[in-house]
Amino acid sequence: MYITEINLKNFRNYQEQKIEVDKGINIFYGDNAQGKTNIIEAIFLCSMGKSFRAKKDKELIQFNELSTTVQIDYERQDRQGKIKAQIGEKKEFFINGIKQTKISNVVGKINVVTFSPDDIKMIKGGPDGRRKFIDMMISSLKPNYMYLLNNYNRVLDQRNSYLKQIVKDKKNQELLDILDEQLADLSYQIYEYRNQYFEKFASIIQDTHNIITQNTKKEEIIKIKYISNAKEKQEFLQNLKQNRALDLSRGYTSIGIHRDDFLIYINKKVVSVYGSQGQQRTTTLTLKLCELRIVSEEIGEAPILLLDDFMSELDENRRSSFLQNLKNNQVIITCTDNIALEKEHSKSFYVENGAVKAEERK
Repeated sequence: MYITEINLKNFRNYQEQKIEVDKGINIFYGDNAQGKTNIIEAIFLCSMGKSFRAKKDKELIQFNELSTTVQIDYERQDRQGKIKAQIGEKKEFFINGIKQTKISNVVGKINVVTFSPDDIKMIKGGPDGRRKFIDMMISSLKPNYMYLLNNYNRVLDQRNSYLKQIVKDKKNQELLDILDEQLADLSYQIYEYRNQYFEKFASIIQDTHNIITQNTKKEEIIKIKYISNAKEKQEFLQNLKQNRALDLSRGYTSIGIHRDDFLIYINKKVVSVYGSQGQQRTTTLTLKLCELRIVSEEIGEAPILLLDDFMSELDENRRSSFLQNLKNNQVIITCTDNIALEKEHSKSFYVENGAVKAEERK
């Protein structure tokens, strides 16, 4: 799988730009704040149906313009395609010129794995970032998962709202029984998906970590542990009822898959607490390479790798170990300085003030 062309119109700081990319490694380099990450964002938009950094879609529209258009042309083993995103008064997507009624129809047509300096927060930060990581990966592979997740969040919002109404307006608690049943059913289905993929991570994480740490002196034993209170539907439903008084006093639902987490251990110590900064970065790389392998196995071809400011967070050994293990992937890299690569399929682009210039091969 690879992208052949990127077309931007009134997107962020790009007025109108056409970019023809190589099916191997593509390096977009230049000073900060010139528009390099905007290219990554445009690809991600057409892959996942949303930006990975904008809170509102209108932030993607160039200043003083009313709308923006992004089109990504791509090729897979069995087909070619075009995905177009139009954002103005509303957001619309088109696949090969046909308007889509659901964003979920777009997700998974172009499979990407992203890596940016912010990803280290997944290890160091709270569980929200870790849930986002696993949810985004599964959603790109299983459209039904996104449907379940959206339904769960809708029921969760309803339950939280009704908890407050019971206290404030003395509402009857019978509706909670219905919402609890719905929440328990959705929780268990989402847990089943997550558990399936955490088992995949667990089966390959050590071998993958060994690749990244092959130049280190001390062997590291790495393990991943999925933490959830929704493993059994009936037990979870019972716990919801037992926690009802607590939930009423707090005004929100205290248990559920919205509080799931996972921990990484190196030599039996939690990396987020006891790991060095180097170990935390290496662990992030390990998870990303695992994701790359899992997605490849699921879709039967190599996904596209988006590396935003990838080089700034890694030393030379980690960069080398990571890049050496990219075989058939198309790679889009953004960085401040050009990178010398010996690969046959590679292309460099200089980015300055919302303009991209392809450089001649040397």
